Amino acid sequence: MMDIYLDYALRGRNAWWRYPLCLVLACVLAGLIVMTATVALMLAHLLPPDLATQIQHPQFVTPFFLGIAASFGAVTIGLALAAMIVHRKRPTDLIGQWRWKNFAWGVGIWLVVQLVLALIDFAIAPKGFKLSAGPGTLSLAAVAAIGILVQTFTEEFVFRGYLTQGLVLLFKNPWTAAIVSGLLFGSLHIPNGIPQALNASVFGMVCALIAIRTGGLALTFGLHLANNYFGAVVVISGSDVFKGSPGIITQTTPELVWWDLFLAVMVLVAVPWLIFRRPYFSARPAG
Repeated sequence: MMDIYLDYALRGRNAWWRYPLCLVLACVLAGLIVMTATVALMLAHLLPPDLATQIQHPQFVTPFFLGIAASFGAVTIGLALAAMIVHRKRPTDLIGQWRWKNFAWGVGIWLVVQLVLALIDFAIAPKGFKLSAGPGTLSLAAVAAIGILVQTFTEEFVFRGYLTQGLVLLFKNPWTAAIVSGLLFGSLHIPNGIPQALNASVFGMVCALIAIRTGGLALTFGLHLANNYFGAVVVISGSDVFKGSPGIITQTTPELVWWDLFLAVMVLVAVPWLIFRRPYFSARPAG
């Protein structure tokens, strides 16, 4: 199941102590990148005086999503540099085998899933949905594409790339590595509430298994990108981090939160089962 993924994981130097060292160095480098860029923009008088407020509220579409792109982009660059220094790994070693068709399948599959789940919720609680599109929606669609693209790639690069590779080398078992990777991913979503943290944990486990199966991040990046972009632009949850932005539809159905979690888990269990049954998605030797 994981021969090609393991081949990428084994590249470079992989003594256990290099992993915590690399993560610390990556955080330091990311902080330096953000600080340097911020100082440069301040000296050029290109930052608004209330930027700290704007980047925290999605109704300020451009600073909010470009802030996401900048912060997550710094993390990607920081980890890529740290991995080269500490592990002698190239960024492509962490990305693994890349197939654009897998990326496209991931986007398509999850857009359909999100649409079906939204329609089910609408059938149950139609009064919880309202059209919220406005003059800023087109701008949101464009700017969110940048921010969400960088954000989701960074999370795949860190969790399904670097961390899952290290866990596969540690445990020598894809299932154990995927479970631990998913729990780490879910723990970062605890501030968003327990249901979202549980959903993110299962999502992380499933994506880790898919990355191992397919030998890289292409398919999981497609799934993740479609998931977050749909939630940022198409149907915005009233309890999500994107609430308040001029998305197409706003959904406020707190009574369905555990029902939505149940449906999401059922789908997440089914998706890898379908993918694993299709040889097309399996990792293939180069050449």
